[in-house]
Amino acid sequence: MVLPTRTVEKVWGRDELPAPFVSPEGKRIGEIWFEPPADLPELLVKYLFTSEKLSVQCHPDADQAEAAGLGRTGKEECWLVVAAEPGATLGIGFKCDLSAEDMRAAALDGSIEELMVWHEVQPGDFFYIPANTVHAIGPGCSIIEVQETSDITYRLYDYGRDRELHLERGIAVASGSPYPADLRKSLPASGHANLVSGPAFTLDYVDGVADDALLYAYSEKLLVVPLSGEVLVAGEVVKPGECAYAPNLASVTFDPHGKALVTAPCVS
Repeated sequence: MVLPTRTVEKVWGRDELPAPFVSPEGKRIGEIWFEPPADLPELLVKYLFTSEKLSVQCHPDADQAEAAGLGRTGKEECWLVVAAEPGATLGIGFKCDLSAEDMRAAALDGSIEELMVWHEVQPGDFFYIPANTVHAIGPGCSIIEVQETSDITYRLYDYGRDRELHLERGIAVASGSPYPADLRKSLPASGHANLVSGPAFTLDYVDGVADDALLYAYSEKLLVVPLSGEVLVAGEVVKPGECAYAPNLASVTFDPHGKALVTAPCVS
């Protein structure tokens, strides 16, 4: 089942989108959401398109969200860069350990941006962003984001834009640590790759036809995101720029020369 999409305007979005997407006249589109199906509400897949920096922000984990009375869903997420302008960067973590007090002061005076590590990116770069990680996306990026279905975002700094900040709640959950290097990966030149193995969801890159190990790993409901080439889900054609729900990977037929992402929630 191909999922319906939601087009979301953002101040940092673009008025021109890369194919196959089309931006409505006079609108700056920052996100294309694929509406989570009723059978798999735990995961949300998006495309992100940036022309300006996103706010410096962080998200709570499940325990912190529950303690704040916001439900039992935290926000673990990850990014796959599918296109990047020269010099495009992602800000993730800090150059050195910061205390909560230092982080608060840096958010208030704007120096938090300079204390972060900005990673120059290219297509195929992948980053897993655990809950509590302080992060921001720079301009010139086109990204596929896979995340837990949660809209809990704490903005720490927003470059003087007239939007609400959530400094107290954000600092209470934000990690002041550097970003672990092993959470950054690159898609292989050929062959499958496991990109995320929990705790909230799994994500695999499929190059060509799925093998027996992947069929076993995804024996239950999942989402499929074609990157190149079409896939068939229970006989329905799914194209790049779309996302589909499948009851299991055995119901998905991949283009032998195509590439795709598959993702599913972890079973607790």
